[in-house]
Amino acid sequence: MLRRHLITGAAALLAGAGAARGEGGDVRIARQPSLGHLPLMIMEERELLQKQAERRGLPGLKVAFVTLAGGAAMNDALLSNAIQFAAGGVPPFILLWSKTQGTGLAVKGVATMNSMPLLMNTNNPRIRSLRDFTDRDKIALPAVKVSVQAFFLQMAAEKELGQDRRNDLDRLTVTLSHPDGMAALLSGQEVTAHFTAPPIQELEARQPGIRTILNSFDVLGMPSTFNAIWASSRYVEENPKLYDAFTAALDEAIAIIDSDRNAAARSYIKLSKDRSDVDLIARILNDPQVTFTTTPQAIGQYIGFMARSQMIRRVPGSWRDLFFANVHDKPGN
Repeated sequence: MLRRHLITGAAALLAGAGAARGEGGDVRIARQPSLGHLPLMIMEERELLQKQAERRGLPGLKVAFVTLAGGAAMNDALLSNAIQFAAGGVPPFILLWSKTQGTGLAVKGVATMNSMPLLMNTNNPRIRSLRDFTDRDKIALPAVKVSVQAFFLQMAAEKELGQDRRNDLDRLTVTLSHPDGMAALLSGQEVTAHFTAPPIQELEARQPGIRTILNSFDVLGMPSTFNAIWASSRYVEENPKLYDAFTAALDEAIAIIDSDRNAAARSYIKLSKDRSDVDLIARILNDPQVTFTTTPQAIGQYIGFMARSQMIRRVPGSWRDLFFANVHDKPGN
């Protein structure tokens, strides 16, 4: 049942990769093209996983990094064993956890990568809150219904408009990539708001007539995890040394970022081929609200909303139920 809806594009991209063998073989890691995935970019650039694996008696490890567009593609590729580690927003991860528990495909979280706010910007001076949107407005998102931004919009609507109106603004949303959404917002035509992510949201906010009206941290009432990494329990059980090497490489990548945020900004520009100003990326990385951390944050808030809105049938007892034991001793919430 879970394999039925594999996304053809992801399967084609990774076709011929072959199944990974226990404690060896090829390891394929999927990431998305955003600033939140900087730890994985650093891991690739410096071959951190290969080095950590060699220290654990696994020399010659072949590691491939692939870029996939969103959580649905990540999940389909992971279930087909086209990749061994998926990375993306928290809601797609929780959805897959809920669907796979009790099956041979059980998925859990490896760690988180960051905590950073997502912003909704508007070009309409009349809009001061969600109550001000009308049918004349359009809200651009990376993906209607399924993106992290769409999820936060529903949470914000529930908080501001009431639980029975959490989906009221869904009818106004349109799917546009981050760059296309920015272009549409700045054109001043149909799109009057854009719910996006760094660095697009900061680029927009620098433009005349653009204001920020929603911050995801305010919606949750606390800092929250933006991106996490997840894998199948079977793979982790069959590859304990490799898994330990992966988590050590992730910790090392985050330490590299934290040691020099300005250097990390330059690495991001080079590795992502993003045309943003390196000074802007450095300002984002040095923002006190932006942290790179493997500690899960506000996961309970995600769980509570997804349970109330019946997005998930199986509800974890706590955030620790979602993750492998390597993060259980962290001060998450």
